[in-house]
Amino acid sequence: MGVLMLFLDGVGIGTADASVNPFFQAELPSFRSLLGGELPGLNLPFLQNGTASLIPLDPNLGIEGLPQSGTGQTALFTGVNAPQLIGKHFGPYPYSTLRPVVRERNIFRQLIDAGKRVYFANAYPQRFFDYFKDKQTRLTVTTLSCSYCDMPLHQATELEKGVAISADITNAGWPRMGYSHILRIEPAEAGRRLVRLCAEYDFVLFEYWRTDKAGHSEKMSEAVESLEAFDGMLCGILESIDTARTLLLITSDHGNIEDMSTKVHTRNPVPVMLFGCRHNEVAKALQEKPDLTSVTPALMQYFVT
Repeated sequence: MGVLMLFLDGVGIGTADASVNPFFQAELPSFRSLLGGELPGLNLPFLQNGTASLIPLDPNLGIEGLPQSGTGQTALFTGVNAPQLIGKHFGPYPYSTLRPVVRERNIFRQLIDAGKRVYFANAYPQRFFDYFKDKQTRLTVTTLSCSYCDMPLHQATELEKGVAISADITNAGWPRMGYSHILRIEPAEAGRRLVRLCAEYDFVLFEYWRTDKAGHSEKMSEAVESLEAFDGMLCGILESIDTARTLLLITSDHGNIEDMSTKVHTRNPVPVMLFGCRHNEVAKALQEKPDLTSVTPALMQYFVT
């Protein structure tokens, strides 16, 4: 059994209003096919059918204010209530006192200690490494987790070989950064590449940040484009994934893009979408405590039972 986890930054469940929520304006056939033709809204936050489940998760975790990426992603990828631990929401990077939590409890570390093969699929240009060489405090939870687990981040070489995925899915931004040899791919091909990685690894994670960036932009066209690119990648996944042995899990850290009337984060619930292998079992585990801290424990339970 394996897991393909897609992390969508800044995606909540909002109102079913196409004027503010790009989910109801974009063409999302793959999302809809997963969920029996439906899309989640605040009036319909829970969806389930024979092959997939969608459950709303609480990103607020008992703390006032707007959820932020640093604490939200720490909670998501460690199972620890990070906002409660430091008494506030904080981001975009993990608060200093949370770094030991990330080091000891991140999902990569827990899975490696359990004997599982893990893979972070994102590729980064050289300027990312140059910038962060002396700015380790500005690493996100995922990249910081890789650092703590001695997992080298992928670069252009892996992207060109097809064993890593660009954060923009299609590689469109790489030529502008000096990588003229990196060819653009269709979103569906990115999805197929992720599925191929699942044949070699027990846990594959891909992080998509364009959704959060689009939410902050307040530009509906940018939001729609980011969602449609992801939906295209999802198409490639759904047409090639082995649902008998792989669980697809899609989730987020806080709301943002679902309400384009504001450029700040929201307190809306975030979706966790489950498709394929034993999705009902994982959904049941998450429903017992439907918040961000339940995702990592539910995945660990999936792997050990």
